[in-house]
Amino acid sequence: MMTIQSSPLLRQALVADATTSGAFGLMMLIGAGALSGVFGLPELLLRIVGLVLLPYAAFIGWLGLREEIHRSIAWAVILGNALWVVDSALLLLSGWVAPTSAGYAFVIAQALVVLMYAEFQFVGMRRSEAATA
Repeated sequence: MMTIQSSPLLRQALVADATTSGAFGLMMLIGAGALSGVFGLPELLLRIVGLVLLPYAAFIGWLGLREEIHRSIAWAVILGNALWVVDSALLLLSGWVAPTSAGYAFVIAQALVVLMYAEFQFVGMRRSEAATA
């Protein structure tokens, strides 16, 4: 694997993503029961997402603090965020859940935030690659 010098933008985007992911992970894990009623999303889904987000947040927070990172790992984070956005849209369009208006707003808003992080990470990755070249 080839390592790159992580640009300040990439590091900041990773740390911001980690902070948001950790906060939302805790919120969904601890408050799944209450949020399920408000959002019209299954409690188990919220708990599982919360459990997935916590180690993800720890990993990308650690990654964001490093001066050098492996290129493939950075690209995996960016692609994972893009996949999260697609999966969020599929969740709403699939008919598997029946979210309330607040649930639609929550899923759409978090998908837009994740898309923003993916964009910042993409630009930061390009800057890192240019600096390494």
